[in-house]
Amino acid sequence: MTPSQPPQTPQKTSREPCKHPRVEIVSRDEDAEYVECKECGDVFESSEFKDMAIEEGKNPGDEL
Repeated sequence: MTPSQPPQTPQKTSREPCKHPRVEIVSRDEDAEYVECKECGDVFESSEFKDMAIEEGKNPGDEL
């Protein structure tokens, strides 16, 4: 009898971090709005998304 292998989980093969080119609003509350990246599935606060765009030197929404 041979031991069974645990199921393999898919791993992200891309070495370059996702720049979140397409996001969708998934939740809002009084103080925050949350978006999900349609490319990688990450969910984060929209203010973080704006901060990422500022760090890269472009305005959020330029790709719309």
